[in-house]
Amino acid sequence: MTFDAKQFLSSVSTSPGVYRMLDEQSNTLYVGKAKRLKARLASYFRGQLNTKTQAMVGRIADVQVTVTRTETEALLLEQTLIKQLRPPYNILLRDDKSYPFVFVTDRHPYPALEYKRARQRSDDGRYLGPYPSSGAVRESLALMQKIFHIRNCEDSVFAHRSRPCLQYQIQRCSAPCVDYISAEDYQRDVEHAVMCLEGKSENVTQELMEAMERASQALNFEEAARLRDQVQQLRQLQQRQFVDTGGGDADIFALAQRPGALGVSVLSVRDGRLLGARHHTPKNDLDLPLETLLTEVVSQYYFGQPHNVPSEVITSHPLDDSELIAEALTQQAGKRIRVTSQVRGHRAQWQQLAITNAEQQLASQLANQTQLTQRFTALQKALGLEETPQRLECFDISHSHGEATVASCVVFDHQGPRKSDYRHFRIEGVAAGDDYAAMQQALTRRLKRVKSGEAVAPDILIVDGGKGQLNMAREVFKALEITNIILLGVAKGTTRKAGLESLFLETADNPLDLDPASPALHLIQHIRDESHRFAIAGHRAQRDKARRTSTLQDIPGIGPKRRRELLRFFGGLQGVQKASRDELARVPGINASLAECIYRALNG
Repeated sequence: MTFDAKQFLSSVSTSPGVYRMLDEQSNTLYVGKAKRLKARLASYFRGQLNTKTQAMVGRIADVQVTVTRTETEALLLEQTLIKQLRPPYNILLRDDKSYPFVFVTDRHPYPALEYKRARQRSDDGRYLGPYPSSGAVRESLALMQKIFHIRNCEDSVFAHRSRPCLQYQIQRCSAPCVDYISAEDYQRDVEHAVMCLEGKSENVTQELMEAMERASQALNFEEAARLRDQVQQLRQLQQRQFVDTGGGDADIFALAQRPGALGVSVLSVRDGRLLGARHHTPKNDLDLPLETLLTEVVSQYYFGQPHNVPSEVITSHPLDDSELIAEALTQQAGKRIRVTSQVRGHRAQWQQLAITNAEQQLASQLANQTQLTQRFTALQKALGLEETPQRLECFDISHSHGEATVASCVVFDHQGPRKSDYRHFRIEGVAAGDDYAAMQQALTRRLKRVKSGEAVAPDILIVDGGKGQLNMAREVFKALEITNIILLGVAKGTTRKAGLESLFLETADNPLDLDPASPALHLIQHIRDESHRFAIAGHRAQRDKARRTSTLQDIPGIGPKRRRELLRFFGGLQGVQKASRDELARVPGINASLAECIYRALNG
């Protein structure tokens, strides 16, 4: 079966990650990393390719992706997979007989930070590392030289300089060769750089902030500005490596579910480093609760086949028998094993990364062309149509107690979600909370364009909201004399559980009964959920735009003390504005909830 690149790319994440290209026998052809997965993978199927790349692309039967939080994680995982799988289209280097380090000699009063490969470390200085690649070493060296102005010249060049070199002119060196800096101050900068490379950049930042305050109080504003710049550069450097935490062994199980599809991703972390992800698509024929289903998956994973058991098993949902499984795993592994779904810190970040991968894998599964075709065909039979419907549109309303009411229109065709045709409608001039009037306005605006030929008419129009919204849609159809579009209403059941929806065809007194396992119902649920998600996204964007402020003084909960801590921590307002939610939450006195408020106020 030919690989459908267009269909695959429609559901690929734009996050950083690693991809594996597989042939028909599921052998790995190539492993690559990307800063933006969607853009990188799209390049293989568009534009000019050389002969060898064309040959590889022609053999692709499937592409598996693992989403990571940073490009650095993707690089480390890519190298791990290449060494493990040895794909034929990757560049395969010889076995590592030496490792790249950053080296600092202890035999020079003005030591440089050097790149060095070594099979064994000698006692002539400090070796920092090893690093995953030579590129990682050179990138680290460049950052340290930029922030702390450490020299990068050879000792022979250093000894014969009579005036500063170009590195001093571009502010990458403090010119110790011509005594522009004392040995004591230079050693302090070297020590700060070494501390950063050892993962102690927070301590360095604290020291620099205290020195900045002392310089400011002494009216030495030039020195204070220099230290402020170093603080801001260090804050950028301190963007957390969400997976590479330097410690911890765990397997993380995450379950994602959508109508008609189920996926489980298992991430393996060893010594704090992500080694890879496995994806499973178990069937839930008995409609088990998600907690029970994940319990069975974990049990079969470890007890049904041999797997090395880490010290911790983390799950996205609490297991039914977590204590029993932990006890059995402890006996099997001969060491204490912890099984939990309640985690914090970097373990919570591992958990969220597993969930992201499960959802990404599920999105790819739902976008499968064969499955989509089966669902449309099933919908044709369920509605008794002569031809398979080609285009579905679904409408939903979202607001917060009547504030910023937004209607959504999402479109599905045989390729899945057609996001280029999605639309938001800002609802104006209706009473707060009047969903019926909001639906009437959105449908009228949309169908007037269909009536005039400006927009493509759907074969089936779905409204989310039950009998009341269906009746309102019927009135709009009647007012505009629309007769060639099938109208379908969807109302959640009393338990709001998927599969128990009430469907109404054309009128509120004509219910449509579909089996919970029906592909037709899964298609309706899928477009309904997508419409709901898109409506909420539009509403939140509209609400946040109305509430957006641009200064710390206007943010609720940010008084003079917290404002001072924020400015001190990031070295100024510009640093605060560039900070992520996680970085904001690291400021003393700022919790995760307040960090979210600050981020939204400054970034929308």
